[in-house]
Amino acid sequence: MAVAPGGPGFSTTIDALRLHDWQLGPGQPTLVTAQFSAVDFHLIVDDRGDVHISSKDGRFYLGWFPGGRSGTDGEGWTVAVAGTAEVPGYRMAFDTETPADIVAAAVACVLATSRRM
Repeated sequence: MAVAPGGPGFSTTIDALRLHDWQLGPGQPTLVTAQFSAVDFHLIVDDRGDVHISSKDGRFYLGWFPGGRSGTDGEGWTVAVAGTAEVPGYRMAFDTETPADIVAAAVACVLATSRRM
């Protein structure tokens, strides 16, 4: 779309090109971990301080690795859902600097898709 300088829509186009302030830094991990209850999930904190949360049926896993997951290049969060015999599962990973708000939103979407069988 071409916009003539000074014409209608010109200031809107300039505003769209301005720099934005993006959320950076890991934020507060409790935004993620607070979504889980002891009724449906197990929580383990290991000797490294990594946090592991799994559903009691074992099909959902969340790992938080504040210092980075061993053997990876800065992986800070892992979310995995096991598949079935007919449908494969999936896995998501976020680095240590991904804002917890973003990880929390992804986890909330995953949890919203679950249903009791």
